[in-house]
Amino acid sequence: MEGENNSRVSEFILLGFSEQPEQERILFLVFLIMYLISGLGNLLIILAIRTDSRLHTPMYFFLTNLSLVDICFTSTTIPKMLVNYLSGNKTILYISCLAQVFFFSWFAIVDSMLLLSMAYDRYMAICAPLHYNMVLTPKVCVLLVTVCWFWASANALTHTLLLTRLSFCGHTEIHHFFCDLNVVIRLACSDTFINDLVIYTMGEVTAIIPFIGILISYVHIFVTVLKIPSAQGKWKVFSTCGSHITVVCLFYGTIIGVYFNPTSTHTAQQDTASAVMYTVVTPMLNPFIYSLRNNDMKGALRMLFTRKSGLTL
Repeated sequence: MEGENNSRVSEFILLGFSEQPEQERILFLVFLIMYLISGLGNLLIILAIRTDSRLHTPMYFFLTNLSLVDICFTSTTIPKMLVNYLSGNKTILYISCLAQVFFFSWFAIVDSMLLLSMAYDRYMAICAPLHYNMVLTPKVCVLLVTVCWFWASANALTHTLLLTRLSFCGHTEIHHFFCDLNVVIRLACSDTFINDLVIYTMGEVTAIIPFIGILISYVHIFVTVLKIPSAQGKWKVFSTCGSHITVVCLFYGTIIGVYFNPTSTHTAQQDTASAVMYTVVTPMLNPFIYSLRNNDMKGALRMLFTRKSGLTL
């Protein structure tokens, strides 16, 4: 019976933000601009780091991967939404919805674990500078990033496979602009206990534990910074962490608000608005956050543009 019910659902309907044509045209332009800014900004960060040998350090290696993940993250959801607004057809195939759940979960978990790796990098650089080069060798950095990608893919695949066992009994309207795992599960008419259990248990490993690790790292960093005698020295050391702290607050603040609160405390509209923050706004802001107050990144970007203009001439 489960398979029979499941086979009847060949597609879902992504309701998105609005059903008014005028509002949809405005939303299309807004999200297209944000998507282009996000993609171009993160691509420039990757190119600047790769072309400037001075930035071939663990911190910027992790930042390169974070920028790559942000490009993939936004490309999982935004292009489909833009196509829906253009065509007026808000449907998404069942198999495409599963694919979106998998890739969205994969990149979100990688994002979370990369932020932890970057916090560990700052901890080693500030609290144990003499051991920094011995501990964070190129091999260790590659291993950390590889573990992030593989662990995240295993988690995402688990959630996606568990989703295939659910029946939907003709419930196809998704009150979101993409196939969010929690929202899709709520549509099911079969028992979702296992799915919910796995989300909360794995969520602790993939989101809460990294978040706690980041907090512990910054507690140690804060204690170390307080021991620096001069105010200028304190500011100089702590300013290297400002960009990372901002991104962590933006990313985890919205995710914890959506996924780790009882569903009765927030509406579908609030979930959708919060999702925009961590799926679109945060990836778009990351290049600005990491470059505007970072002289090394400014210099690398300036060098990149100089090279490009030189080649053009």
